[in-house]
Order: sequence, then C-alpha cells, then structure tokens
Amino acid sequence: MKKAAAYIRVSTDEQTEFSPDSQLKAIRSYAQSHGFELPEEFVFVDEGISGRRAEKRPAFQKMIGTAKLRPKPFDAILLWKFSRFARNREDSIVYKSMLRKQCGIDVVSVSEQLSEDKTSVLIEALIEAMDEYYSLNLAEEVRRGMQEKFSRGGVVSQPPFGYRMGDGGFVPDVERADIVRGIFSDYLGGKSFRQIAAALNEAGECTSKGNPFENRTVEYILTNPVYTGKLRRSLNGRESSDRFHEQCGNTLLVDGGHEPLVTQETFDRVQEKRSRCKELYSRTSRHEPADFMLRGLVRCSECGATLTRQSSGNSLQCHNYAKGRCKVSHSARIEKLNEAVIGQLISDLGSGEVIIDIRPETPPEVLKVPVAAMLERERRKLVRVREAYEAGVDTLAEYRKNKERLSQRIAELERQLEMEPQVSSSRPAGRVSTAVALLESPDISENAKNTALRSIIAGIVLVRPGDTVEITYREL
Repeated sequence: MKKAAAYIRVSTDEQTEFSPDSQLKAIRSYAQSHGFELPEEFVFVDEGISGRRAEKRPAFQKMIGTAKLRPKPFDAILLWKFSRFARNREDSIVYKSMLRKQCGIDVVSVSEQLSEDKTSVLIEALIEAMDEYYSLNLAEEVRRGMQEKFSRGGVVSQPPFGYRMGDGGFVPDVERADIVRGIFSDYLGGKSFRQIAAALNEAGECTSKGNPFENRTVEYILTNPVYTGKLRRSLNGRESSDRFHEQCGNTLLVDGGHEPLVTQETFDRVQEKRSRCKELYSRTSRHEPADFMLRGLVRCSECGATLTRQSSGNSLQCHNYAKGRCKVSHSARIEKLNEAVIGQLISDLGSGEVIIDIRPETPPEVLKVPVAAMLERERRKLVRVREAYEAGVDTLAEYRKNKERLSQRIAELERQLEMEPQVSSSRPAGRVSTAVALLESPDISENAKNTALRSIIAGIVLVRPGDTVEITYREL
C-alpha cells in the first residue's frame, strides 16, 4: 500500500467548518478509498497561521524536510484544498515542482480532484491564482475594516502596558496603571530612561510580554499617546477627514474613549523634555570619534556584557547597564582603559603567568567572562551577604534568600569549571611584546591596534569594584 502525508492548515479559530478535524476526516476518507496508508506521524498541522508565507509555517517546513529524506517516506501529500498548501503562487509553484520533480511526491487536493491530462495544469494554475486573489483581497478588506473601526475609536490592537481589555475597549490595570504614572513622574523628576528601567527591574516588574524593562521600553511608554485617552495607528499613506482625527507625522490619532492614565499637560511636558534631550544628544554625537583600540574586547565583571562607547565618545559603559539590565556601572574613560590594558600586558609579559584560551575557533564577540573569575566574584558576594546579616542590615529571611540564590549560582559555576579544559600556562612572549610595541606607537591606527589585540587576546574583563583588568590570551 502506498503511503501518504496529510497537510492541514486553518488561518483563524473562526473557521470551524474547515477545522483541522474536518479536514483530516475528509483526507482520511480519500486515502482509504484510493489505497493510501496515512501514518499518524505524517499528519502535519498548522493552526491559526496564514498561508501567505511558507517560511512562517513550522509544520509545513517540517513536512518539506521530511519529504526530502531518502528513501522517500511517502508518495503523496493530501490536502483538503490547494489553498491549504499555499495562498502564494510563487511558493506553490516552487514547492510543488520540487516535490514532484526532485522527490517524486505528488500534491493532491481531495476536494478539487484533477485528471492527469494537460488541461489539468491550466485548471490547477487557475485555482492557485484565484486562491492568491482571495488572500490579497481578504487582507485588503480586513485592513479597511480595521481602519474604519479605528476611525470610530474602536480598539484594533492588544492593550498596552498599564491597561487590560475590558468590554469593548481598554480599562486601567490597577497595579500597572500606577507604574505608568510613576514612569511619567520619575522622568519629569529628572530620572533617565536607564534609571527608570533599572528601578523597575530591581522591583521585579516586567513588560506585558514578561521581558525586563529597557531604555526603549520606557521611552515607548513615555511617547505613547494612548495614556492620554487616544488611540494611535499608522496611516500607511492614507489621509482622513474625520473630525476626531489628528495628524502626527505618519500616525493617526483618534479619541479612544478610555480612561487616561496621565493628563495631556503631563504628556506634553514629557515630549518637550525628551525633544530637548534628543537635541543635546544629537549635538554630542554629531562628531563621533574614530574607532578605538579596545572595541568589542572589554566586558563587564558583573554580567559579562560588552562595554560599548557612550554618547560622549570618550568613555565606555556596560551595554546592559546602559539599558537598565545590569546593577553595576562600569563606566571608564577609554584613555585610562588603554593604559590599564597595556600595563597589564607588560606585567603579564614579565611575570610569565597568563591565562590562555585554548579554544581559538570561538569568535571573540561571543566570549563571556572567564568562569573562574565569575566564581570568585560570586563567592565574594556570599561573604558580603553574610556580613550584611551580621551587621543587622538584612533580616534573617533576606539572608536565607540571598544565600540560597548565591549558593546555587556558585554550585553551577563550579560544575562549569570542572567541565572546562585545563588552561595552558605557556607564555606568548614574542607576540605579546610585538603587540605592545604596536599599541604604544602613535603612528598606528586604532583599527590596526584592535586587530593586533585580537590576535593575542580572547577577552578582557574590567573588574568592579577594584578597577582592575583581567586578560585572557589566545593559544599561540
């Protein structure tokens, strides 16, 4: 008996008459009457997914991958309708051609059965064209309907942070609404996006999607007019004469009818302050300095993130700290860091005791803080936690919680350390001395110095507190 696969797709939950069970029932009936065996592992289902783009359908891609196996796992792919396979003629032609010519697998619609004569080719092409037209027309109608609903103050999106969906519109989420008000108040009070994000993360708050707050998250909230009782939507090049509409760049604003969380005056004051800050930022970054020697090499000792250039151009800061996701500032002037790194290179060259990275194939941009260094810092944190409890700063409950968290982290790092290969103690004296000579030369460009450093260094860690640098060398 020939084997077959079944591909089933529904675009929305409302298509109950074309439900997965209904499609599978029709396909099984066809398979039984036409001598096909349909194993359960060859039933592929994409639910609630559009057929416009094949790469966004995981079950479809899994089916295509299975079809390419040798020997071929099945002889045909059964569909309820050709529209389930694809609503894009290009995808339909490419995948059907590949399946038929390269894999010897036919694609069969159980409700649109075609004969094997050449006229069927035209009929199938016509069906595909009609499916694509239907899809494009439906998308246009949906957009038009959403735009019309929006123009009347109707909700056509998910509720933003601080609101939940009520009866036909947004209603304040009591706990998060206070957070939104606090964000506006803190910004007007002088706090930066980073400081606000860091404080929210410290308090254990997260975004509507469960992610930590970042600078851009805070900025998005501060610039979203939904908090003044309006709704916002992209114009897509269309104009509107509705009396409730307000043009704002490429954005359409309408009166949403929901309860505002901040006044229009507060919102306007925030926009004015943000504009002033942006203007100042633009002035400082307009003449950004050239590349720097330590680009992409220095990492934060607290979280392992790369230190990146600040807007002033003269110093580096932990990338996560700048976003509000790291608690320890690692701000350092580039000039001072350059001196510290060169000094450490000379010191290591003299002592002969250096850490060698024996995995040279690992790209430097993905290297993390050495496990041994992270382990030592976590142990120091555990000591400070105990000292805080003994000094009466932390309660017994807080001490137990912090101790348990740090002990788990230490145990994890100790396991990682055991699994790491032993590091070499050989000294890369020749190449280090050559690199030092290049780094100290005023005639060598910053890019050339960066390349020289990368040839011998796998990573640098700026340790805070202490202001020391730890260098991991490459195996030479």
